[in-house]
Amino acid sequence: MLTWYKTGTPQQKKTFWACYSGWALDSFDMQMFSFLLPALTLAWGLNKAEVGVLGTVALIVTAIGGWGAGILSDRYGRARILVFAIVWFTFFGVLAGFAQTYHQLLMARTLQGLGFGGEWAVGAALMAEVIDPKHRGKAMGYVQSGFALGWALAAVVATLLLAWLPQDMAWRAAFWIGIIPASIVLFIRRHIKDAPMFERARQSSAPRASLASVFNRRYARSLILSSVLVIGLQAGCYAILVWLPSLLSQREVAATSRIVTVFIMAFGSFCGFAVAADLCDRIGRRPTLIMLSICAWIVTVSYMLLPLNPTLTAILGFLVGFSAIGMFAALGPFLSELFPTNVRTTCMGFAYNVGKSVGAGSVVGVGVLSTHIGLANAMGAFCLAAYAFAVFGMLLLPETRGIVIENIGTEDDGDTVTIANPARAPS
Repeated sequence: MLTWYKTGTPQQKKTFWACYSGWALDSFDMQMFSFLLPALTLAWGLNKAEVGVLGTVALIVTAIGGWGAGILSDRYGRARILVFAIVWFTFFGVLAGFAQTYHQLLMARTLQGLGFGGEWAVGAALMAEVIDPKHRGKAMGYVQSGFALGWALAAVVATLLLAWLPQDMAWRAAFWIGIIPASIVLFIRRHIKDAPMFERARQSSAPRASLASVFNRRYARSLILSSVLVIGLQAGCYAILVWLPSLLSQREVAATSRIVTVFIMAFGSFCGFAVAADLCDRIGRRPTLIMLSICAWIVTVSYMLLPLNPTLTAILGFLVGFSAIGMFAALGPFLSELFPTNVRTTCMGFAYNVGKSVGAGSVVGVGVLSTHIGLANAMGAFCLAAYAFAVFGMLLLPETRGIVIENIGTEDDGDTVTIANPARAPS
């Protein structure tokens, strides 16, 4: 399964670790906040609607950040913008730790969200363009597994800080400590370069990316449907990730048991990333996403609504991580193969982050709905609707396994793609 890495060039390996570490940091910062929500709720006397807005705002503005970073990446290079994104969201994360009021924290989180938006699409495009095409799904899937590492680290760090420090200082220290992993990521990224494919596209006669690129009729169908797909996947994912600590707290699960629960789910997500990464190169991107969406549909609703004993909680927690989060391993290859190189990160950034921002509305929605039907029921209802929405979008998108991404948009006035030999690549 790791043949793709062993046979990779030094530059491919450097790019992999640069993208992996960046995605882990993105996950660390985002999930850290979800673990701090119960403490912030108590410290500032917030209601669930206010908590929902605080948890959603950074996700909503990622649409702007992702779109802007995508345009800059298509014009000036992937590697350069990846470094800028890390510096941006780390700076405003540290600034959030100094907030004295709810609205100051809300503003810092809003600005931090602009940086979050650029990390995924730019890193995914860079990895897609650098790696051997027959291993694209596996390599990009393992990049996504950095999410599990960041999630697990956030659980440990947040729990330790909340246990060792006074509550009002613990959440501030949690924001400030983000500068340490960010410095490590910047060190890893110091020597990465853009792919030759990107340099050729930038020097070609193809139109340069701009704000108007996403409104080009050539990309409209793929943009709309990929946004629908991401809305569904993210709505289900964020309903679980942001509200899970609060649900465990509401069920009076001990702090140590909460860490175990999160670790089980994070381990499940890592296994899901590995399996989805392999499957999307073997059976295709779309079949993998559909299969895991149906699985996520079943297990997330079961996890929220069934009466659980410790054993069943562990089993379903693993399956939730495996399916609901692990499926994102197939999303990066899928979206990167829908758009031409000269506008790849512009369109990916727009589709992914608009989908992410709209999907993040489930955080507020769960908070509001929970006041009427309870938190577990609200989470289950949103997951049920979200995965149905995602499957609808992906059924209308084409299968992309085997596409030569450098040739997308180079024939017949830019409306066709070239399909390479889709024979199964060795793993």
